[in-house]
This record gives sequence, structure tokens and C-alpha cells, in this order.
Amino acid sequence: MPKLRTTETGHGTREHPFRGRSLAVISDLNREERLYLYRRVRELKEAHRRRDRKALDSFRINDPDFGIYEVFLEDSTRTRESFKNAAHFHRLKFSEFNASSSSFNKSESYSDTFANLIGYDNRMFVIRSKLEGVCRYLAETTERYRRRHDLAGGVSFINAGDGRHEHPTQELLDEFTFLEDLDWNNREIHLALVGDLYHGRTVHSKVHGLGLFENVTVDLVAPPELSMPRPYVEEMLLQGFTVREFESIEDYLSHQDPTDGQPGAAQIARLWYFTRPQLERMGERVLRRAAELRAAITFDPDDQKRLRENTIFYHPLPRHREHPTIPVSLDDTRLNGWERQSANGWYVRMVLLAMLAGRIGEDYPGPVGPQPVEEEEFVRDVTSETRRNGTDDSVQEKRRYSEGIRPIRDGLVIDHIFTGAPPEKIRGHLATLISVMKLHGRGGEWVSTGSDGRCKGLLFRPGHPGLEEQAVRKLAAVVPDATVNLIRDGEVYRKYRLGHPRRIEDLPELICRNEACITHPDNGEQTLPRFLRSRDGHYVCEYCSRKHEFTEVWR
Repeated sequence: MPKLRTTETGHGTREHPFRGRSLAVISDLNREERLYLYRRVRELKEAHRRRDRKALDSFRINDPDFGIYEVFLEDSTRTRESFKNAAHFHRLKFSEFNASSSSFNKSESYSDTFANLIGYDNRMFVIRSKLEGVCRYLAETTERYRRRHDLAGGVSFINAGDGRHEHPTQELLDEFTFLEDLDWNNREIHLALVGDLYHGRTVHSKVHGLGLFENVTVDLVAPPELSMPRPYVEEMLLQGFTVREFESIEDYLSHQDPTDGQPGAAQIARLWYFTRPQLERMGERVLRRAAELRAAITFDPDDQKRLRENTIFYHPLPRHREHPTIPVSLDDTRLNGWERQSANGWYVRMVLLAMLAGRIGEDYPGPVGPQPVEEEEFVRDVTSETRRNGTDDSVQEKRRYSEGIRPIRDGLVIDHIFTGAPPEKIRGHLATLISVMKLHGRGGEWVSTGSDGRCKGLLFRPGHPGLEEQAVRKLAAVVPDATVNLIRDGEVYRKYRLGHPRRIEDLPELICRNEACITHPDNGEQTLPRFLRSRDGHYVCEYCSRKHEFTEVWR
């Protein structure tokens, strides 16, 4: 049934705000928690520069029984090696998972594989995978395993990049580097994102990560084939970001001469963030235009004079050795922020491991974890209300519903289904409604026109015995904004108006349409998706963050 709850895993223990938590997406750490992390990273980096052993030791986990596993199911250099070196700094038990010889090749599930590894007293896992939402899924399934076997302490999962979804630890080191270059001021940021914004999970993490700053302007620089997916752009706008879009670096630089001092003129950004084009993922048609697309997002060294003073370039790396979007001739220039950015990953990951292990963080004074989902009622019984107020609805209730020429004496009528949609979409969703709610049988369903001229769906089921409360709540997930009429002795004896549930879960008919999502049936984990309603009325998968219309979440 659709229900409202806050997940227990991943929100810290009562005695420590970070121990045992997981980082599946950047928003798993709220703004205050990230600012705390950056303050501690700054302390660690300065202690390392001074070679202050006492200060460095205050960060070390220093426990040979504390197990951390690296599980990289995709290639990586910087992320993998920086986590490995961070683990060595902490002087703990470190293991690397060999996927090529694992039982994954015998079709073992992720859940079973990691349950076994937890049974060997491992407490932290760093995972890179093509499947999206893996860390969220494993944090939940292994927590149940831990409780079944009464294992002490929480287990942390850190997302080191999952498909095209997110790369939250890259976002952490990026934000830290931005703050370094903004004199530790998070009041505002103006950032150009340049390159393959369609596949780049590092830029997808920025949709929520840049919320660290109070005022955000983002310039998206990419040809249409590589542009940021619209749901991410829409989410930026919903958060109040100023978003501008350009099809090439030349288009962006030509938008305005940065030396033009006109008051109020929109300048190009001082901070530029490049990504590597992943054209190999886009088929032959795009590959035939590879040179043209690369040219649109590759910086020409001759254009340095067109940049703002003190401009800094960043790149999550790797750069393509033959076609780098930031030419190697710029390595020795003042533009080079990407090398320091990469080095910062080691410091950030050392501090993150220390926090999740409970070594540091007890002095953190702020709110813990993401803001929980607030419960709200989405089914309203309006039977007595409409009769008492004498509205048009009360007149409607007193009249007899009929299907064709025969009045309905007992049964169910659902009205205002998918109001305002085109007739063909309403018909399609009526079929979904019948399937999900098992409303097969005699009766009828059709599309009609309301008094406002908009199309709407209606469903009649004479003789239907009625709906229990949980069935009405499930119905709200399937046909939000509909009206439910239960009829007895020829009159409406119960009337409900349905709203939009904040969360939909635990229903076998649910499906996330993203084939890369860990919950998709093709991936064999036999788990159900959960959806949370976004501010713009869509339903977002809590594993892979894919946005869906309410009609799309049903098998």
C-alpha cells in the first residue's frame, strides 16, 4: 500500500551524527553537514602541509579490525586510488573486490554478495557500478541482514559513481575546491558547466550539490546532443538557480565581451567546469559528427584573452589524451585548477571516511541527515461536508448514477480520472487503473467532457462491494485528483476526493522505467522501487532519481 515513512537507515546513530551512515546521493548530507566536512578537510589539508603528526592522528581511524572494501565494477583511476590511499592513511583493514572472479558471474544478487562481506566484519563499502541506486538499495537490504543476525554497528555504503546518476564524493571535492577559490564564502557562485552534460554524472550531482550556495547562476554550455537532461534543468530552476544555456564555447564567449563594463550586463562565469565527451555511448549518427561536437566544447587557447580576470578551469578527469577539452598547453597557466581539484579528492575522502566511521564528528552541532518527508493526508472523505454545505456535489450525490439507461443501485463510480489529458492518454490510463486495482468485471468506462470543457475519464462498476480504506489510499496513487463514489440503495453513501501521495511504495505493480535502475526487473534484484513526489508534481525514484509522470510508475 502507499504509505508515508522515513527510512531508518542512513541517518546516523543516536550517539554519533555520522557513524554508520551512507552516501548514495549528495543530498544525503545536508548543507550544514557538508560545511562541517569542508571545515575539517581544510584543517586536515593544513595539518598535512605542516606535517603535523599529532593533528593528522586525530583524524585516523587507526583500527586494524575496521574493514573497508572497494568494489569497482567500472574502470576508475582517481576515485579508486584516492579512496585506497585514504584507507591506508587510516590504518585499517582494506580489501579490494575482484568482480571478474566473483559470484556475480554465477548470477548471485548484489544483496547476497554484500551480506556475506558484512558477515566478515566489514563496515564500509565504496562502490562504483553501471547500475543506478545500488548504494541506497544495499544500505537498506544489509541493514535488515545486520538486524537479523544481531551484528553490532551500522554499515556505510559510499557511491563512487553509479551509471549516469550521481558521483557524490566528486561533488564533495568539487565544492571544497570552489570554496577554496571563493575565499570560503558560500554566499554565491557563478559556474559554467561545459562538455557532455547528458552523460556526466559529476554535473548531475551539481543539481543538488550547488544548493550549498545561497545564490547560484549556472551556464550550461553544450550542443543539443550533449545537453543537460531537461529534468535536471527543471530541478535547478525549481531550486531558484539562474540557468542559461549555450550551444558552444564560441556561442558562450560571444554572448558578451567580459571586458564590457555595462551595468547589469550578464557576464560569463569566472569558474568553468569541463567534462569529457562520452560520444561512444550515443550511436553511429553522433559519432559521425564527433569532430564537430568536440570542437563545440573544446577550449581554444587563443581565447584566453576573452576570459574574465582570475578565471579558473576545473575538470573531474580523465582528459581524453587525443582530444582533451582543456588542451595540455594550458597546464602551466593560471587557469589550471583541475590538478589541485584532483588532489583535494584525497583529503575529502579521508575526512569522509573518518566521519562515517565515527572517528570525528561528535562536535557537529547542526541538524542530522536529509529533511524527513512530512506526512500529509491525501484521501479526504467529503460525504458529510458536501451534504452540509449544500454544494453542487450534494445535489450530485442525491441523484442516481446510471450506466447508460440503467441506474446503478449498488456499486462504485470513479470520476474525474486524469482530467485535462488527451482522450487517448485517458483511455490508456483507464486500462492501467483496471489492471492495478483489479476492477475487471461488468460495468463500463469511457471518456467524457466536463462542464469546463476538459476531457476526463469515468469508470462504473455496478454491484462492486466497495473499497476498504487501504484500497482507497492505493487508488489515490493510481488516479490522483479523482473522485470516488460508493453507492448503496441508489445513492452515494461515501464520497472521497483523492490527492497526490507524497510517497508511493510497497506495491508489486510499481516499476521504475529506467532500465539502469537497480530496481528494474531486468536487473534481477527482485526489489520494488519507491517514489517520492517532487515539487513539480512528478514522482522521483528514490534509487536512481529518474522522474516519472504518475501514469508511468505502473507496470
